[in-house]
Amino acid sequence: MKTGERTPAAPDDISRTWADVVATARRSTADGLVVGTSGNVSARVGDVVLVTPSGVPYDRLGPGDAVGVDLDGRQVLGELAPTSELPMHLAVYRATDAAAIVHTHATHATAVSTLVDEVPPIHYMAAALGGPVRVAPYALYGTDELAAHTLRALDGRTGCLLRNHGTLTHGATLEAAYDRTAQLEWMCRVWLTASAVPGRAPTLLAPAQLDEVTAKYQGYGQPG
Repeated sequence: MKTGERTPAAPDDISRTWADVVATARRSTADGLVVGTSGNVSARVGDVVLVTPSGVPYDRLGPGDAVGVDLDGRQVLGELAPTSELPMHLAVYRATDAAAIVHTHATHATAVSTLVDEVPPIHYMAAALGGPVRVAPYALYGTDELAAHTLRALDGRTGCLLRNHGTLTHGATLEAAYDRTAQLEWMCRVWLTASAVPGRAPTLLAPAQLDEVTAKYQGYGQPG
């Protein structure tokens, strides 16, 4: 593991992180990134992965409904079954230093996933995800095959599209992962909008221009 040894998760950390997972899942519904119970959210606390359950509306989840598994997928917390996309989440946690994952069926991003193998660099915010965002080949949801495709698409990136399916982003926090999801959906919407103008093709950023943004992005935000 890239992250090394983990300490056991404290009950207070579990409770606080579960509340954040539920709040993020509800936000994805309110923002129109998922419909019904599609999509899922998870966060890692020590060696426990807290994840939204399968087929349960997010507004029904409360403090006592936490679902937790270890990195091998064994359920260690809660009685509700974890999301069917658990293999994809666990694969990302085992292969990266991610502490949070957001998976959605966002409309514009899903549409783009059916058209290209890589999101065209329509805006410099692609640098916030590590570069041009790749599209993972289609595979049945909830399978190890989809998890493997996702890892390859994420190589050097913090987000990817899943063909005919949706998006997946990760980060050091749920806020960071969610922001990347929102930015990815926005970039896909911009590209689709510009591409729809008859007789015109949108200008795209060159690799050198994205590299320049990546370098500048390292100092973005407030010090510390």
